[in-house]
Amino acid sequence: MSPIPSIPEVPYGLHRHLSGVDVSTASERVRAALKAEGFGVLTEIDVQSTLKTKLDVDTRPYLILGACAPPFALQALSEEPGIGLLMPCNVVVAADDDGGCTVSAIDPILMLSVAGNGDLDDVACEVRERLLRALQAA
Repeated sequence: MSPIPSIPEVPYGLHRHLSGVDVSTASERVRAALKAEGFGVLTEIDVQSTLKTKLDVDTRPYLILGACAPPFALQALSEEPGIGLLMPCNVVVAADDDGGCTVSAIDPILMLSVAGNGDLDDVACEVRERLLRALQAA
């Protein structure tokens, strides 16, 4: 049994379960859906590989993709220069116990709310809508 449990639906994330889809296929689908919504994947962390290499621990497949939509990043940085601490938007693709996987993304409204800058509300809402559409399309 993997020491990393299946991803539950958490209030700070947006979620979609993909039955019968492996992480590799889901990752390809998520990348294409993100691209269609104006996001690029700037970073990828293969948690399974990292934990095996660094700790010799076997875990379920678990990828963290750092997604960024440059026009919205510029807008957010222009309003709040320190907001880079909260960027990019993380999207997780992880295997479930049932042979499928869960795709989750950070909720940008909650993430950007920590800045306490109401000028970020519009960009947070737009990014959230685009992430939701990407999850549904994946």
